[in-house]
Amino acid sequence: MENQTQIFGIRAIIEAVNAGETIDKVFLQKGERGELFGELESLLNKKSINKSYVPVEKLNRLTKNNHQGAVAQISPIEFHDMETLVMSVMESGKTPLFLLLDQLSDVRNFGAIIRTAECTGVNGIIIQKNGSAPVNGDTIKTSAGAVFKIPICKVDHIKDAVFYMQASGIKVIAATEKTNDTLYDVSFVEPCAIIMGSEGRGINPSTLKVVDAKAKLPLLGDIESLNVSVACGAFLYEVVRQRLIK
Repeated sequence: MENQTQIFGIRAIIEAVNAGETIDKVFLQKGERGELFGELESLLNKKSINKSYVPVEKLNRLTKNNHQGAVAQISPIEFHDMETLVMSVMESGKTPLFLLLDQLSDVRNFGAIIRTAECTGVNGIIIQKNGSAPVNGDTIKTSAGAVFKIPICKVDHIKDAVFYMQASGIKVIAATEKTNDTLYDVSFVEPCAIIMGSEGRGINPSTLKVVDAKAKLPLLGDIESLNVSVACGAFLYEVVRQRLIK
């Protein structure tokens, strides 16, 4: 799967971008210079494609081929337009349930969340273009193929999704420990979108300021947090529970 979702070489990546290939992320060699390399950087910036500068050893691990200082990961899925998806769900008569992932970076966590989201009837997952885990072989495997069954959208910033959801009449709820309310104190019966934060930082503080509600999981042991995919599962099944008994 990894070999099927990679492009290596500067010119090859430029051609793929110009051809409209769905590229998740491009790894660029630190300290690399040159006219063609600069052309690639400019193109990635223009197209808002996620890029990361890494040591050459990282590129050598990604591929044994002559990468010329650049390796791209191609997404095996087509991403959906968020506004079109939200409108479609609203018009369907279903009670919307969306999941916003604020720069979740671990592909296995991402895959596990996608699997749970599909099982709990989530209508779509929204991720940020930069800083988010790619859809690659590990994501697909961990999701048990659910990545092909649930719409995934990319936005420039998670706050863009928050504001659009709110304007569409969808309540935005942040899963965060920075509140006194547990998820059992919050209503998920109405149209809602749940935000899960990244593994290390959690939800961006600026995003927390604009949400409609915050909720946390009660933790009874000594460890202060759960794995994000486990926490996400607890939130999504609370949504299911509330909507089933409504």
